[in-house]
Amino acid sequence: MSSQMRRIGQVPEGDVYEILLENRRGLCARIFSLGATLGSLLVPDARGELRDVVLGLAEPADYLESSAYFGATVGRVAGRIQGAGFTLDGAEYKLDANEGPNHLHGGSWGFSRRLWMPIVLSPQEALFRLVSPEGDMGYPGQVEAEVRYRLEGNALRLKYRAESSRPTPFSLTHHSYFNLKGHGSGSVASHQLQIKADAYIPVDGDRLATGEICPLSGTALDFSQPKRLSDCLYQPELAATQGLDHFFVLSESEGPGAVLSEEESGLALEVYTDQPGMNVYAGGLLKDVKGKEGALYQQHQGICLETQAFPDPLHHPGFPPSILRPGEAWESETVYRFEGAAAAKGRRAQMIYL
Repeated sequence: MSSQMRRIGQVPEGDVYEILLENRRGLCARIFSLGATLGSLLVPDARGELRDVVLGLAEPADYLESSAYFGATVGRVAGRIQGAGFTLDGAEYKLDANEGPNHLHGGSWGFSRRLWMPIVLSPQEALFRLVSPEGDMGYPGQVEAEVRYRLEGNALRLKYRAESSRPTPFSLTHHSYFNLKGHGSGSVASHQLQIKADAYIPVDGDRLATGEICPLSGTALDFSQPKRLSDCLYQPELAATQGLDHFFVLSESEGPGAVLSEEESGLALEVYTDQPGMNVYAGGLLKDVKGKEGALYQQHQGICLETQAFPDPLHHPGFPPSILRPGEAWESETVYRFEGAAAAKGRRAQMIYL
């Protein structure tokens, strides 16, 4: 076994391993085989001090018990599926209902709770593989999936690939909660956020997509210019979702899809993706969560920037489909790039709006 990989615990399915990635820029990532989960990400701030910028839990078993998906690779399908079922190519499928009558993030035993096979590729790169059998959580087809984590300079690159034996809905995402002040430093309300989008998808009382695509201009969700999260999280129109939990339709132009920045640390996080949208969730449901290193996480202490396909497209024909068919490969990349906030501000000119 590589010195970069060590056993850190056990869950009912078997042993849990951790892989440590490091590079010369000072980035350090710890990824667990359980859920192909990013457990910590140390990033040098503007003063060169290391900050762990992702929320996480103390023990592997804690991840199985938690419903927050800290740092996990989420699938087969990210987001909610209405009625925990769908019709595809004339056949009906019933999924595991793990959020009331609906299906969330792949079900109660989705990819985030499974043991992936870890492979060390280099000091900066690791590969995680998973076989999801026919009928897994109700989905058709056997899926072979992989996610590759790589440190590149001041960035963490995630590269996904999957194939299926039968047509199946498919859309993975990464579910880290970011806090650029550090994982145990309190609310993200002082962070600034800019999103390269001019439309979003409203949700109903169950946080299900309504099927509408609405303009952002004039709403509390308009992040076309950098805006403090405190200016949005507590708006009456977002009370039902306890702040941000919305899918933003990204504009098709160069540059980052989103930029998150924070003054105290001097850090900015740029998110690049080839996916059509990003679900932004500001941890509105977090309450009294016992985290790593003795932290106690509360509401709005981390923000998820989940790059993914349109939500629940089989129930909304107007949305682009995300179906993985035999003979095809589902491939996607997301890059989380860290910079000093001043450097990132200089590149915001790339965020051109249609």
